[in-house]
Amino acid sequence: MPQVQTEFPHPVQVIETLWVPMPDGTRLAAKLWLPESALSEAAPVPVLLEYLPYRLRDGTRTRDQGLHMYVAGHGYACIRLDIRGTGESEGVITGEYTEQEQRDGVAAIAWLAAQPWCDGQVSMIGISWGGFNGLQIAARQPPALKSVITVGSTDDRYATDIHWVGGCLSKDNFDWSATMFSGNDLPPDPQIVGDAWRGMWMQRIEANQPWIIEWLHHQRRDDYWRQGSVCEDFSAIQIPVYAISGWADNYSEAVPRLLANLQGPRLGLIGPWAHSYPHDVAVEPAIGWLQELVRWLDHWTKGIDTGLMDQPMYRVWMQDFVPPQTCYQNRPGRWVAEDAWPSPRIQPERLTLGAHNILGGTGSGTAQICSPLWVGLTAGEVGRYGNDADWPTDQREDDGGSLVFTSAPLTETKEILGAPLLHLTFSSDKPQALVAVRLNDVAPDGRSTRVTIGLLNLTHRDSHEHATPLTPGQTYTATVELDDIAHAFPAGHRIAVSISTTYYPIAWPSPELATLTVHLGDSHLSLPIRPANPKDATLPAFGPAISAPQTPHTYHPIENPPLRRVTRDLLSGKMTVDFPRWTYSKTMPDIGQTQTATGIIQHEITDGDPLSAVTRTDYKVTMQFPGHTIHHHSTGRMSCTATHFRVQQSLKIHEADTLIFERHWDEEIARDMV
Repeated sequence: MPQVQTEFPHPVQVIETLWVPMPDGTRLAAKLWLPESALSEAAPVPVLLEYLPYRLRDGTRTRDQGLHMYVAGHGYACIRLDIRGTGESEGVITGEYTEQEQRDGVAAIAWLAAQPWCDGQVSMIGISWGGFNGLQIAARQPPALKSVITVGSTDDRYATDIHWVGGCLSKDNFDWSATMFSGNDLPPDPQIVGDAWRGMWMQRIEANQPWIIEWLHHQRRDDYWRQGSVCEDFSAIQIPVYAISGWADNYSEAVPRLLANLQGPRLGLIGPWAHSYPHDVAVEPAIGWLQELVRWLDHWTKGIDTGLMDQPMYRVWMQDFVPPQTCYQNRPGRWVAEDAWPSPRIQPERLTLGAHNILGGTGSGTAQICSPLWVGLTAGEVGRYGNDADWPTDQREDDGGSLVFTSAPLTETKEILGAPLLHLTFSSDKPQALVAVRLNDVAPDGRSTRVTIGLLNLTHRDSHEHATPLTPGQTYTATVELDDIAHAFPAGHRIAVSISTTYYPIAWPSPELATLTVHLGDSHLSLPIRPANPKDATLPAFGPAISAPQTPHTYHPIENPPLRRVTRDLLSGKMTVDFPRWTYSKTMPDIGQTQTATGIIQHEITDGDPLSAVTRTDYKVTMQFPGHTIHHHSTGRMSCTATHFRVQQSLKIHEADTLIFERHWDEEIARDMV
């Protein structure tokens, strides 16, 4: 946990609710942290804006106070703005990263810049959703927007988000839909909006839809995903960008892409963290990131030479080997940096998939693999929050159903930084197939730790826009890009690459179990080798992790919470993977609210039958505020045939003990070579 700082250079006034008008008359709700000096029109200050759908009043309340009070205390007006239709903001939310959301953001920036306490300059900050829309709004070039700090986000909504992974259907697709579904119909606080609260609540309930249905209608990289993907035109972003992520987050590969393609001033930072701001982490070491944030803002909006932009463009945590385990509270390693990205110092090393399963060997011939459906059951999350058994277990479990190539023991430490590539020459016995590729670090005693992973729907081998079936028996080439990583393989360890044709539940299986024939000699792994750099030892140290105090809150124990577990029925072959979600009970006495939530995502499949795959979701949310108690309960089920996906969703809303709304969905969507 970060150290708590209570005194700051500028006294701060907190304005709980500020209404930001939109051109169509809709009002968005905001919270303002304002240096008292800015109350005088003679001393306006720059604004830092965070723009999210996660309910500033009660959802991100405690976290927001810790971040924004700190920054405001250093001379900035901080605004936490709820997206249209969320929290106390009027209207309805209709989807992720919509054009309406972006237009509202542009309008909000113009309004904020015109306030007497603002000097006309706005920067945007955000993690995840707020990191996405910061980049998206920057691409629209609002004149008052001067810089963007984007954390745990992406430049490409199709390639690097929770929907599709290498053209494969991600387990997070339905998962995230169910999560947003459980929050999109929650009411505003009557203490803020008054008697209008019930009408706003009913409007949200009526508008709430399972977003998974729309997402499954877009299984290729079409215009739906291009909208909001700033990689479509990097040149549209002309202001400075600070891009941050963590190696345990599934958005880390967006940082080097932004560095490589943006043309304006930019910095990149990746630590060992999961999906979190770098000062408040589940995976240590945390850093004094709020101090770095203020240095960035001081440079770009106050003209103060903080020295930050004199540092290398790309700074990352070079991770050391750790034995495989499902949770890490700390990842050993060290900070390293590159002056530019791509770095001319990084050079690819080719390791051929050779005969006798030797990585870096010689010889030709072929090797075949048809993986059982249990490969992937112990994969954990692929990027998430860094706790609750998010990491995979020993890779020898999944290697039992994979094609594995292993190097000779290393004679010296070998460090990589970048995206490993597996170049495959292969054929398939089925028209549809996927491939999962894991890069592992194998210790002398045989323990194997996953370093990074990549997946590819092989019908997308040439393009995510134009999928084409495989002709059984025909030879093809494909390149599987693994997630960017910084990792040091120690001397005496071996490098292994593991290839499987299933990786459930991370990726929904192909309609049939496919056998891939891999051509040895022609297939190879390309590793981005980073040579030693003496300048790493001169990098300035980060300060201690610090934040302002959070707002008052108390967590209560949950009786019989859902558990993170994998179970197998050895008689039937049925296997399940459970992922708990959003399970907590929290009282916030300063606003008189208690919220209780439980969530579970359950993936089920029977070995040998890819059409048996089922995902179930179950979310319960209770909100108690003065005079009112409301309950949301939603369940979902996703299944498939060889030709279609089926999505079933049910919703019940209670006020106290009275059922006030009920609705059911049952949709079939054709599979499009997925």
